[in-house]
Amino acid sequence: MHSCAQYACGIAAVSFAGGTADEFAAAVAEAAEKHRSSFAFLFHSLLAFETEALAAAMERHAPALAHAGCTTAGEMTPTGISDGEALAILLPAERFTVVSAMIENIRATSMDGLTEIVERLKCELAERANGRRGLRRFALSLIDGLSFAEEAVTAAFHWALDDIPLIGGSAGDDLRFEKTTLVSNGRVASNCAIILLVATDVPFHVFKSENFVPTAKKLVVTESDPDRRIVREFNAASAAVEYAAAVGVMPDQLTPMSFASHPVVVRVGGEYYCRSIQKVNADGSLSFFCAIDDGIVLSIAQPKGMVESTRNALKELGERLGGLDMVLAFDCVLRRLDARNRQVFRDMSELYRANNVIGFGTYGEQYRSMHLNQTLTGIAFGLKQAVE
Repeated sequence: MHSCAQYACGIAAVSFAGGTADEFAAAVAEAAEKHRSSFAFLFHSLLAFETEALAAAMERHAPALAHAGCTTAGEMTPTGISDGEALAILLPAERFTVVSAMIENIRATSMDGLTEIVERLKCELAERANGRRGLRRFALSLIDGLSFAEEAVTAAFHWALDDIPLIGGSAGDDLRFEKTTLVSNGRVASNCAIILLVATDVPFHVFKSENFVPTAKKLVVTESDPDRRIVREFNAASAAVEYAAAVGVMPDQLTPMSFASHPVVVRVGGEYYCRSIQKVNADGSLSFFCAIDDGIVLSIAQPKGMVESTRNALKELGERLGGLDMVLAFDCVLRRLDARNRQVFRDMSELYRANNVIGFGTYGEQYRSMHLNQTLTGIAFGLKQAVE
């Protein structure tokens, strides 16, 4: 029903399937006591249990354990890629200091309001970590993946963080596209974000990895609804019809697998970033996971080898850190759909297992100032000082 893995840096991971929220919370509480953990990330599928049930169970079984988490579009556990499970990632008190805040109603929260919260957390972290030497800081965000607010929230967090690197993921709901939920120390909400600041003496590196290259095929957004991230027309024609023609399928054959296999990208500052499509609507418009607007020029992208590009990224992380201990990762749900379509799902799962990559499948990823799609982002922890 559940298993627990511990890594050299002291982080522990509890993976759980086929039980109740109470049973999961009890397993988390037991592992937290055993590994002297003071904070837990809690990621779970709605197929496992509701977030409200999880919050209540944590109050019963681990009332003193600080925590934050969200619903998922799949999980990466110590045994590989999974669906319908729950995962707890426990940080040991002696090596990690964590402060956090949940921001509700993020669509109505001003940039000044967001930056004030981050500034307060920076002061709180400095006070709690006072006197400890050799600490470095990173920030982690969890955002409602159906809020249409990730770009603004990520930009505000990045602005306030100064030199503290930001990484994170957007909550999912198993491709239902109905409602995602987040939890922070017992509070459960949607249309919200959680920002966490962490200080640690464990060596780490924040990264992103993607596996696509742009082609010469262009789609210009000629009619859109930016507030709802809907494109009605590409090149002055139906968005679904134009996109389908560009990727060589019939409009009525468009599925999430189509969008995963044929992403569209936009060029920003000399780099290309995915603007992934979420779904096709009844009127022939397309809903996107990322911000979109009239006049944006998108290129159809051609995915390259996902296994090889991810393996290379993990190898580089290991070289940079003097050995790779484990990775807390945020993996776009479209990557796993594409992996299934190209029949490399098992290879990706084994690659994650072998490199201790754990986390959840997202509806979007945050990396420094950017909200991204079809990307693997994360924070890699190194071995170099892990046993000192």
